[in-house]
Amino acid sequence: MPANETGGRTVQAVDNSIAIIEALQEREGAGVTELATELDLSKATVHAHLNTLFQNELVIKNGTEYQLSLRHLDLGETVKSRLGFYDVVTSELDDIAMETDELAQFATEEHGRAVYLYKASGEKAVQTASKVGKREYLHCISLGKAMLAHLPESRVDDIVAKHGLREFTSRTITTRAELDESLAKIRERGYAIDDEEKIEGLRCVAAPVLSDADVLGAVSISGPTSRMRGDRFEEELPEVVKRSANVIEINAKFS
Repeated sequence: MPANETGGRTVQAVDNSIAIIEALQEREGAGVTELATELDLSKATVHAHLNTLFQNELVIKNGTEYQLSLRHLDLGETVKSRLGFYDVVTSELDDIAMETDELAQFATEEHGRAVYLYKASGEKAVQTASKVGKREYLHCISLGKAMLAHLPESRVDDIVAKHGLREFTSRTITTRAELDESLAKIRERGYAIDDEEKIEGLRCVAAPVLSDADVLGAVSISGPTSRMRGDRFEEELPEVVKRSANVIEINAKFS
């Protein structure tokens, strides 16, 4: 059993099962041979793992192809229920998406990445690759930077060491000095922006959702640069996300 980055022991068989589950998620289904080739495992090994997952109702089989089962939906709902203020998140994001006609999203941080928990689309909302459950690097999106700005410096150190500062566009933050400067500015003004740092042509603004010393998540609004500019981008939308974050914070105190 290999040791992971924290020094603990890991189980290779479990790693293989997780790799198979993730491969099935990406492909929305696959056969034994395809999985064995993709994961560089023997067909016998893949078949044994799939059979175990099938017996535990974590996959289903359609002909020769395996797919993830609805049991993952049950697991996801259980995890989501831990967020006692989820209902107010959905209500707030639905409202601001309708108010702004843009894409509104909520994410939290887990294992050093942003995890999307809810998204709502206004009438003019752009379609992005983000979806509920998807994980994203923190340094290149407004949601992520809003959360990073309020994490302890030691936690930021760990996240940067683990995930790095990968470049996506010419505007992406790629050095720790740039990141620190950006996070200081976010703390000063109370919101973060993504100025085409992850996707060219897309701008976002986000506000953190805080509870005392804890970072619960962040709220964002995203749109094309043609609509995200001037006072709307610099004043109007920042006030919208800060207002929404405040409502969620208040409700979180009593959840």
